[in-house]
Amino acid sequence: MTDTVAATAAAVAAGQTTARATTEASLAAIAEADGELNAFSVVLRDQARAEADARDEQQRRGDALGPLHGVPVAVKEELDVAGCVTTFGGRGNSTPVAADGEVVRRLRAAGAVVVGKTRMPEFGAWPYTESAAYGATRNPWDPTRTPGGSSGGTAVAVASGMVPIGMGGDGGGSIRVPSAMCGLFGLKPQRGRVTTAPHPHLWWSLGVVGPLTRTVLDSAIVHDVVDGSLDGDRWRAGEIGSLVAAARREPGRLRIGWSVKPAAPGVRPDPRHVAAVEQTARLLVEMGHDVVEVDPRYPDQTLAFVPQFFAGIRTEADEVEHHRRLERRTRTTYRLGGWVTDGVIERALAATERVSAKANRVFDRVDVLLTPTTAHRPPEVGVLDGVGPVGAALRSMPAIAYAALWNVAGNPAAAVPRGVADDGLPLSVQLVAPTDGEEVLISLAAQLEAADPWPQTATKVG
Repeated sequence: MTDTVAATAAAVAAGQTTARATTEASLAAIAEADGELNAFSVVLRDQARAEADARDEQQRRGDALGPLHGVPVAVKEELDVAGCVTTFGGRGNSTPVAADGEVVRRLRAAGAVVVGKTRMPEFGAWPYTESAAYGATRNPWDPTRTPGGSSGGTAVAVASGMVPIGMGGDGGGSIRVPSAMCGLFGLKPQRGRVTTAPHPHLWWSLGVVGPLTRTVLDSAIVHDVVDGSLDGDRWRAGEIGSLVAAARREPGRLRIGWSVKPAAPGVRPDPRHVAAVEQTARLLVEMGHDVVEVDPRYPDQTLAFVPQFFAGIRTEADEVEHHRRLERRTRTTYRLGGWVTDGVIERALAATERVSAKANRVFDRVDVLLTPTTAHRPPEVGVLDGVGPVGAALRSMPAIAYAALWNVAGNPAAAVPRGVADDGLPLSVQLVAPTDGEEVLISLAAQLEAADPWPQTATKVG
C-alpha cells in the first residue's frame, strides 16, 4: 500500500527509500488488488521500472529533484501517455500516441513515475465506470458498489492504495463524484486552470483536468505542478498563488453558505448527505466561521450543458480510428446529438456565460458554498446495464445533481471527505468558491481535514 504524495516524495528525497522501491511497492499493490477492482486499463511495469531507475540515477548525480520525485502516478485513459493507445475508455483507437500530453509531461518533469492508465466509461459520458468492452470498475470500500465516474479507475487506484496520485478529468462531476464515492479529496479547478493540450478543450467549456488524492496537501502539490495554460488552450483562468502555500495557512474567518437544494430538479438528497452537510456546517461554526443556510437560486443550465455534452462526445468520437467499434449506447448518443451544429455550440457557450453570471450571484453574500457532493449513495455495480442514453441520463442525475452546474459556471469546486456512513461507505461534501478561488478552497479544506481527519485508504465493508 502506497503512502501519500508528500510522504513518498520526502522519503525519496531524504534517501530513506528509492524511486525504484516506491514503484515496486505500487506495482505489487496493483498486482494484489486490481484483479478484483479493475481500476487499470494498462500497467506499464517495464517502463515504470526504467523510469524509476532513471529517477534514482538523477538523484545519485546530485540533480535537482522535483516535488514529485519518485512518486508513482496513474493517468486516466483520456490523457495521452507516450507509447499507449488513448482509448477514451473504449475500443475506438488502436494506435499508440507518440508523445505525452502536456499534463503528463509536467508530471514527469516534476519527477513522477507513470505506472499505468486507468478505466473510464467510454468518452466519460456517464458518472459510473462501466464498460461493455472492459467490464465494471469496483469500489474498494465495497466491491459490489460503483466507485462513480468518469474518473472511476483513477479513484479506485488511489483509494485502494495502489498509487498516491491519480489524474482525472471533470466535465460534469467526474473528479468529484468518484472522489465522494471513494473517500478522496478531489478539486475541480477553475475552467482554464490546467491545460488540455494537445487538445484545445475538453468537452468544450465543461471539462477540466486535475488530480484525485487522499489528502488536501497532496492535491495542492500536484496542482502546483500541472496548473497553467498554453497558447493553444481555448480557455484561461486568472492568476492565483501556490496551492501548497494555501494548504499550509489558515483561511481566516469566512462567510460560508450551506444548502442541500439540488441544482437539478426532481432529485432528492439522501438523508445521510443532508446530515453530513449540517454536521459540517456546525463544525465550521465551531472553527470560527460565519455560517448560514442560503438559497443559491440556481439557474437552469440545460441550454448550456446538454449541447456541450453531445458536442463533447461527438468531437471525441469523430477523432477515433474505428467508429464502428464504439459501444452501442455511445453510437446512439452520437446519433441523438446530430442536431448540435457549430451554431448550436456557439449558442450553448453564450448560454454558459449567462449561467455563470447567475450562479455566481450567491458569492455576493458568501465566500464559500457548502453542499452535498452527490445526492445518492454509491449504487450497486451494473447501474447502467440494459439502458440506452435516455435511461443512462436519468440514472446519472443523482450523481451530478450538485456537481454539473459548476462545470457550466466554471468555478472551482471540491469534494471533501466527511467520514463514513452507517452503510460503511464514505461521506462527502462539496465546497464551491467564486471564480479563481482555488486558494480559499484548499485552505478551508485543509482546515477541515485537520479538525476532523478522514480515513486515507479504503476499508472493505464486512
